[in-house]
Amino acid sequence: MKKGYVVVSIFSSLVLLLAGCRGSDVKNVETISKGTSNESAVSTDGNDSIVAYIGTSMFDNSLDPIKGAMSNGYPFINNALLKVNTDSEYEGDLATDWSISEDALSYTFKLRKDVTFSDGSPFTAKDVVFTYQMVMDHQAYNENVDLTKLDKVTALNDYTVEFRLKECYSPFFDIVAKLQIVPHATYQSEIFDTTPIGTGAYKVVEYDTNQQIILQANDYYYGNKPKIKKITLVYMDQDAAYAAAQSGQLDIVMVSPRYSKEIVKGMRLEAFETMDVRNISLPIRREQKMDFKGDEVIVGNEVTSDIAVRKALAVGIDRQTIIDNAFNGVGVEAVNFTSNLIWADTKTFEDGKKEEAIKILESAGWVDIDHDGIREKDGLECSFDLYAAANDNDRYLLGVALAEEANNLGIQINVKTATWDEIHQLEYTSAIVWGWGQYSPTVLQSL
Repeated sequence: MKKGYVVVSIFSSLVLLLAGCRGSDVKNVETISKGTSNESAVSTDGNDSIVAYIGTSMFDNSLDPIKGAMSNGYPFINNALLKVNTDSEYEGDLATDWSISEDALSYTFKLRKDVTFSDGSPFTAKDVVFTYQMVMDHQAYNENVDLTKLDKVTALNDYTVEFRLKECYSPFFDIVAKLQIVPHATYQSEIFDTTPIGTGAYKVVEYDTNQQIILQANDYYYGNKPKIKKITLVYMDQDAAYAAAQSGQLDIVMVSPRYSKEIVKGMRLEAFETMDVRNISLPIRREQKMDFKGDEVIVGNEVTSDIAVRKALAVGIDRQTIIDNAFNGVGVEAVNFTSNLIWADTKTFEDGKKEEAIKILESAGWVDIDHDGIREKDGLECSFDLYAAANDNDRYLLGVALAEEANNLGIQINVKTATWDEIHQLEYTSAIVWGWGQYSPTVLQSL
């Protein structure tokens, strides 16, 4: 059962509050928040440490790359063979060069020879083979990196690795860019949950569960040494982080767009372009299925399964109005993915065409019989539930703004919140506010 048809697609911006009162001159904070640059992200004048809030996702699970940690961001502790730049192009990281066989089943990578792990041990092909073999042997523990298409990985010499696939698989480079390498000689599963040993610009020196993660510059780092020697990442909800920024306790705070018009003494607001998509999925079929117990269950939604409803929403809502109402105007309206993804469909169309949307609905039999503002068809109201994660107020506000736009078309959307466990049970019968922001199409499989 497909989840549905994208109705709203919005590219939001990374919004950061940057302190200027602690002696730091912040230049390019997008790289410090993503950890994707060898260049120093922050220049300092007598202050070589910062305290930052960049969300809580690093605290959610293990920091161990074998278990899927940081495969969708934050590659500043461990590195992968490849990395992806802002134009979605592959660049070497731990690998310097690579080639693909004519049958597209073998990938050969030449490795850097100047890399040392943060514990002082040298990086070689053995570490690459070990990392990939560990994930292959324990694939169930890693939902973020799928190696089921990989047949084997072989060290041809100390600095050359060959991958052999079971079948052609075009996103394999994406997988290589997602899986960060761990040292074969010192890897320990439980220890790496909180203090992994890596090749990145920083190493973890302290991890206090649901409190803070303290990073220290890695003296063995092969790239340009960071000028910020210590980074403390704090765990708190966004409202608490904003309050901490107001009281001068934080240097960098990632804030919700709802704070984008606020003024904090000693700080400035910066918005960086990202590919952070928010969209709405709608169930597209109504049918019976067998659940895991063997019982028949109904999946789909009677209203959203009508393509006329989906089309009317797609062309009838005004995305810019939604951005203005939900996000203080922070974001870019879109109907698909960003154009710098080579695999993405970027066809576009004009929205805000209310009259056209109404014609689509009425032609399909959806009319306001009772004149109560809600259309009906064969006794069924044009009404459905939309769920947002209970811990994400931005997604809820997006749903409310969408509901206001849909109401102009005679479509009633009931915006509700639920836990993620509940959402994964509801996703085949109800609309869901999803978020997505990665270069690999394989991530879409898990949304």
